[in-house]
Amino acid sequence: MWGMYTGMEMARRQGYTHLIVESDSKLLIDMVTGRCKLNGKTPILVNRIQDLSNLQWHVMFKHTCREGNRCADWLASFSLNQSSYDVRILEDPPRELQQILFDDVSGACMPRSVRVVL
Repeated sequence: MWGMYTGMEMARRQGYTHLIVESDSKLLIDMVTGRCKLNGKTPILVNRIQDLSNLQWHVMFKHTCREGNRCADWLASFSLNQSSYDVRILEDPPRELQQILFDDVSGACMPRSVRVVL
């Protein structure tokens, strides 16, 4: 939730007028779009995301599988290894992320891992 909110806030400050927000959390996408409420209540941070999306700009929320958003997944893992939770702006992608970005831009297909329990 914090990543979505902070990313949207940064995009807004940079002057973007159209934004596609992708998340591999279907629950979060459903909460933000109003399709789902936990115990009938909406978390405050979800309300803030909704308020931000209702400003004068076009925001579209999309669910994507983790395999379909490998860059975001890599960055989330990368952030866990940092010594601080401060926002870091990367001017250039880290070397380890460059191949994942290339795969994404070229439309490389990543198989989804599904574990079947019998």
